[in-house]
Amino acid sequence: MTPSPKGPPPGRNTRSPSRTRRWPTPSESERSIRSKVNLVSGTIIPPEKPVSAAESVRPVAVVDVGTSSIRMAIAEVDDSGRVRPLETLSQGVSLGKDTFTKGSIESETIEECVRVLQAYRDKLVEYAIDRPEQIRVVATSAVREAANQLAFLDRIYIATGLTVQPVDEAEVHRITYRSIQPLLKAEPQFANATTIICEVGGGSTELLVVERGNVKYSHSFRLGSLRLRQTLQALRASQAKLREIMELEIQQTLEDLPHHVSSDLPVRLLALGGDIRFAADRLVPHWEEENLGTISLPDLERLCDDVIPLSDDAIVREFHLTLPEAETLGPALLVYVGLARILGLDEVKVTGANLRDGLLREMGDESIWTEDFRNQIIRSALELGRKCQFDEAHAVHVANLSRDLFIALREEHGLDERAELILYLAALLHEIGNFVSHTSMHKHSMYLIQNSELFGLSPSDVLLVALVARYHRRASPKPTHQGFNTLDRDQRVAVSKLAAMLRIAIALDASRNQRINGIECTRERKRLIITVPHRDDVSVEQLALRNGRSLFEEIYGREVMLRTRIGEGLKGPSSQL
Repeated sequence: MTPSPKGPPPGRNTRSPSRTRRWPTPSESERSIRSKVNLVSGTIIPPEKPVSAAESVRPVAVVDVGTSSIRMAIAEVDDSGRVRPLETLSQGVSLGKDTFTKGSIESETIEECVRVLQAYRDKLVEYAIDRPEQIRVVATSAVREAANQLAFLDRIYIATGLTVQPVDEAEVHRITYRSIQPLLKAEPQFANATTIICEVGGGSTELLVVERGNVKYSHSFRLGSLRLRQTLQALRASQAKLREIMELEIQQTLEDLPHHVSSDLPVRLLALGGDIRFAADRLVPHWEEENLGTISLPDLERLCDDVIPLSDDAIVREFHLTLPEAETLGPALLVYVGLARILGLDEVKVTGANLRDGLLREMGDESIWTEDFRNQIIRSALELGRKCQFDEAHAVHVANLSRDLFIALREEHGLDERAELILYLAALLHEIGNFVSHTSMHKHSMYLIQNSELFGLSPSDVLLVALVARYHRRASPKPTHQGFNTLDRDQRVAVSKLAAMLRIAIALDASRNQRINGIECTRERKRLIITVPHRDDVSVEQLALRNGRSLFEEIYGREVMLRTRIGEGLKGPSSQL
């Protein structure tokens, strides 16, 4: 007999995205005593504490165009980057059903999206959110994989003025990490553990493996709840048989995950997403999204047993969900159950954090390339290097020298912090091709980087890292080279500039004993003088520089010279090139 779980009050939508919270903005202080009405759900939001007029804040908004709904979060961001939520809106739209069954988004669905986004746009006017830098609209797999993606994006822009940005898997992982970062730092149980962060979406299942707060592995599986459901519907099998097939598909897709999980640490499964939040609402007494919830695996399995046999209409009536939400519920819960079983866990942790939280945090920062985020990407690159048995001491030293050169030559190259990170990563990984063969090692390095996952980097960024690593020796970049011939002019120039600096950095550790720990760069007419303090003999590095400086001189138009300095004097002519 299945125990009766906690149920919602009549008429209440237990899906957490439909919950709203509202803080009056400074511009509407004269209206702060009045209650507000949620645009989509009609929920009455009581007035709360007004914002101090002395605080320097700006209103911002993010919109997530997902596979089964369009959600918007409005917040205030202060000068220090702190985010204060104001209001959340949600409306079900079946984008994923169109894309995953027909390959493109139907015109009726596009117009439905237009109506929702026009209503959201009207709401933004109330908050004086009318500048492009105040709003970000992203779309996930349902739009990204649609054959008529461009037509959809253009129609939305023409009708609403909103620019929708399809985000790839790497961006989703980055944003997801930003959303759960505060929780990982605040909860002691995650500090010394391996935490598997999982969000089952309509089109894919996103997984992050975080070990002691650091991202160790990230991957996007084509195991979305709606995609899984639409694939199996064509089989016309019984409900019992369909469940068996789904469980087998989940098992086969996720069975390699334990290889990425450390056996030396306790394992936690942290689940995100509307479906698991629904489960927490049902199964965790008095659970609020601001708090961490815990669902026992037996309870989650029983809820699955209750939901799977029901039709979509029955789920809508029984649980007060919208039809798009009802369509994804059963398969999504099965994925969470399957993942817990594969990991050998008896409970699932649930958080209310979501993609929109991460987007808001990024809007609060001056740059998405924060120090912590850069460090996570670097750790991911180091993990790849270790798998390929690279010379870590040499790689890290070359990377640090590359960064020194990048900073010293900022006036010459004019590149941004993103380019600095790409150079650093390419320096770390430039020799991993030795894992395949010493012959054509630079080309093998490019191949391995291109076909590996570096946390938080988009495919275009990974290509840039791979190309800079590929050009660390031998031929200069040519328009006929694979990968390089797909870049635009700015990207081609950036790759050449970065590869030129990488070759100089490699020459500075030609002895491979990391004895050059600091450099000083000065300009004399058409020469770049690199001075190495506290070193008497750098003849090995000078010879390597003579062989590796040609690309730099072609790109920057400066001859490179290497000198040593002992005390206050420069080493004599024998130390100059």
